[in-house]
Amino acid sequence: MKIKSLYIAAGEKNAGALFVTMGMMEILKRNLHRVAFFRPVIYKKDVIDGDISFILGRYNLDMRYEDTFFCDIEYAESMIAAHKTNELINQIITHFKRVEKEYDFVLCEGIRKSFLSNNISFDLNLKIAQNIGASYVNVINAKEKSAQEVYESIMIESENSFCEECAHFATFVNRLDDAKEQELKERLATYKGSLLFMLKEIEELNLITIEDIIETLGAKPLLLGTQDHTRVVRHVKVAALSLNNFLDHIEEDDLIIVPADRSEIILGVLGALYSNVYPNISGILFPLGMNAHPNIVKLINGLDGFTVPVLALESDTYESAKAVSKVHARLRVSSARKIALSMGLFNSSVDTKLIEQKIESVSSDVLTPMMFQYRLFEMARSNKKRIVLPESGDERILRAAEIVLRREVAEIILLGNERELKERYLRMGLDLSRAIIVDPSDEGLLEEFTEKFYEMRKNKGLTRQVAHDAMIHVNYFGTMMVELGMADGMVSGATHSTADTIRPALQIIKTKPNISIVSSIFFMCLKTKVLVYGDCAINQDPSASELADIAIASAKSAAAFGIVPKVALLSYSTGESGHGSEVDKVREATHLVHQRAPELLAEGPIQYDAAIDKEVASQKLPHSKVAGEASVFIFPDLNTGNNTYKAVQRSSDAVAIGPVLQGLRKPINDLSRGCLIDDIVNTIAITAIQAQERA
Repeated sequence: MKIKSLYIAAGEKNAGALFVTMGMMEILKRNLHRVAFFRPVIYKKDVIDGDISFILGRYNLDMRYEDTFFCDIEYAESMIAAHKTNELINQIITHFKRVEKEYDFVLCEGIRKSFLSNNISFDLNLKIAQNIGASYVNVINAKEKSAQEVYESIMIESENSFCEECAHFATFVNRLDDAKEQELKERLATYKGSLLFMLKEIEELNLITIEDIIETLGAKPLLLGTQDHTRVVRHVKVAALSLNNFLDHIEEDDLIIVPADRSEIILGVLGALYSNVYPNISGILFPLGMNAHPNIVKLINGLDGFTVPVLALESDTYESAKAVSKVHARLRVSSARKIALSMGLFNSSVDTKLIEQKIESVSSDVLTPMMFQYRLFEMARSNKKRIVLPESGDERILRAAEIVLRREVAEIILLGNERELKERYLRMGLDLSRAIIVDPSDEGLLEEFTEKFYEMRKNKGLTRQVAHDAMIHVNYFGTMMVELGMADGMVSGATHSTADTIRPALQIIKTKPNISIVSSIFFMCLKTKVLVYGDCAINQDPSASELADIAIASAKSAAAFGIVPKVALLSYSTGESGHGSEVDKVREATHLVHQRAPELLAEGPIQYDAAIDKEVASQKLPHSKVAGEASVFIFPDLNTGNNTYKAVQRSSDAVAIGPVLQGLRKPINDLSRGCLIDDIVNTIAITAIQAQERA
């Protein structure tokens, strides 16, 4: 039976129901377009529910807030106290069915038991799940339990579901340590119940961030970088000692509370920040609403690379420390680092393919940008590859690398001096401990790479000295790592030109057999579909033969990323209606595509409107298998392609992912110098998927 809804509920506080909800939502959102989120009962109607707000924002759900819940806990308990439980359930069913009717799938999150009065002796979540026809998912908090107690909880929850005749979909045991997990696996060796997944405790997910302090306490940011709000705080330290003694107590990710007039402490902490023998703090907090002396502020503003945030609270030192100690960690849409860490843990611990099979959710014809991105992550994660990033001096590259590592999308190789690079990313509050760092000035590697490059190019007049000079450039060095199998792919271009990225690839990697040209595509993510545009970035005026190669390569790229290729070779006329050198070139290219790849559905010359609009296609090319349904659009020259992709991107709010290079034997991809962190993450995932094709 096809499952259309799941009901996730936790038996105790801090079990991590939202964490499981996020993991399940990502599975759903890479397969289905219209997914709804529903909580039957929230805490208070006049207080925005945190989980609902997060899920709506994070997953861009097409829902009104007021449709995501039925009532608050006060109303639910009054109905139960009045012996109207069945009436309450019926009201919830009515509301739920209205939501279910409008969406492909409904993911429900149950009532927190901490909300409910002790007088309610039955499991209201189970009763609701049973009556709305949702399969039940329970989350068990293992942190304060022994392995035996967790085992008993699993058995009890399974029995309760059976007794209530509620379909039990899965059990998630959360917040396990290594020893408890191993003991539990031994106890469950003969377990034959529903799906069971074990998730480890990750300390960072429970740590507060700078943003938690600002939002909860109303702390005033005096110095705060764009990305500083995501920094975690492990400990809070009050600077009540002299500088000499206080420095002995600094730990990694400390928040230092110090009066703004203690200039010697402030300067000492800043000195520790720039020292490679002291830990890196997360921030400084001034009590009593004070600011540092103007000369201290001037000094801080003049420090190169200073990134530690400085906050102020109106309360005194004691009250400020007490207030910070009571702040709770909260997940927000902007919590990119924690979200990446959470989803990396979920996907490495959970058999997502098995969940998809059990849900039996059929992928819809709609493909949204978010669905496409999640599919990229899943495809890359299925066979992780090593991607080298030469531009480790760029902050965006380091932040993207951390997200990729946390999400388990790929393995990362950074080029740079190990000591300097570690100091840099730790100062930024990042964790890149799992990245491999390779020093491009390593004499052994430089000599090996120089000799290899010289042998490859000596017949073209390359000298050993010129080969050595080339290998000093990080893009040549990274490309040679790919060529020699030390990395599976490379992403560059955040600080280098397209030519700086492509030239080494053409000289070292070279093109695939039977491919005459390196070209590019953009994945154009529209509201409900993803199209492939080629070539919009590299070749100015390809010949008919080159255009045919670009079309075939673009179709193969589309298929590799789950897009059924229907190729439109574009021109200013459709079919036999136009003449002229430009139209004839496209007509010849289409003929060559049919010769070289007869299995490929390709149409040309064809105008853009006939390629994408079924009504126009029915008039201009009524018998075409491509017209009106094209997914791959091949432009006749760079001028047309580049302007078209930018026009579509800006006028329709489309997400353009690319350029993605194609035609090379091994994957090298170029970034734009204005790229965002998300662009880098997507390009790394795409490069990893391309590398899988060559494995």
